[in-house]
Amino acid sequence: MLASAPARLPAEAMAAVVEDYFLTADTKPWNRFTSFAWDQLQPERLTKGQRSAVSFVTYIEDHLPGYFSGYHEVFPLGESVEVEDFVHNREVYRFAVRWAQEEDAHAHVLQTYQVRAGLADPDQLRRDLAVEGRKVFTLKELQPVQFFTYTLVQEKATQIYYQKLNQVVEEPVLKQILQQLTRDEARHFAFFSKVIEAYIKHHGAAVLPLLKDTLVQFKMPLADTLKNYWRWSLRISEVANYNYLDAYEHLIVTVKRAADAATWSKTQDLRDFVGAICHA
Repeated sequence: MLASAPARLPAEAMAAVVEDYFLTADTKPWNRFTSFAWDQLQPERLTKGQRSAVSFVTYIEDHLPGYFSGYHEVFPLGESVEVEDFVHNREVYRFAVRWAQEEDAHAHVLQTYQVRAGLADPDQLRRDLAVEGRKVFTLKELQPVQFFTYTLVQEKATQIYYQKLNQVVEEPVLKQILQQLTRDEARHFAFFSKVIEAYIKHHGAAVLPLLKDTLVQFKMPLADTLKNYWRWSLRISEVANYNYLDAYEHLIVTVKRAADAATWSKTQDLRDFVGAICHA
């Protein structure tokens, strides 16, 4: 870790990215109970593997309370925070609250789907989710740009997961849900991409070692806590032809776009690094 690593963006730069998000996010509301044709449910069209895939991603989405607490740790708000840091962190919080609402809707609609499709007993499902949800969710100590990088990769990986699953699912209501969640995750990814671009604009090549370090340590949420996570994830990868490493290339695109705009051309190092990880 570099001692001179950039701590944060200027507050006005973060505010601009947050404002841009709300200009589009506020025009795309949906309701978990009324936006989908629940009366058209045909759960018999789901394969065993697809049912397992829905269950798996419900656990991932439902970890939100622990994940959201990370924002308070990395971007604290309180009297102990310097005013300039507080101004920046307040802008992050403005986005984070909205993001958390949207992610919680993902968890809830997937939980609702399992119940209405007869895939799970409602009381048992709540308890099963609680067993995993109450476990401590931690990321290693991250600097702000690393926190944003981690979430960028995680959001893109989840978007890819929903896209891939939608391609193989024939059950109509689940397809509607997956299409909506894909759109949401794409907007979230776009936000974090713009944050990373702003970091490169303001801090240049100093961010590259931090991006690389984040990728070295990257694990999807619950990888260390959910029972049989890796065995389960391998089965799901086969169902949807999915690999979370596909998200890494999208980080490269983000970095290259920002580097080109800033006339900084040192992105090949990151590309080579990602290639080594993906083909290890």
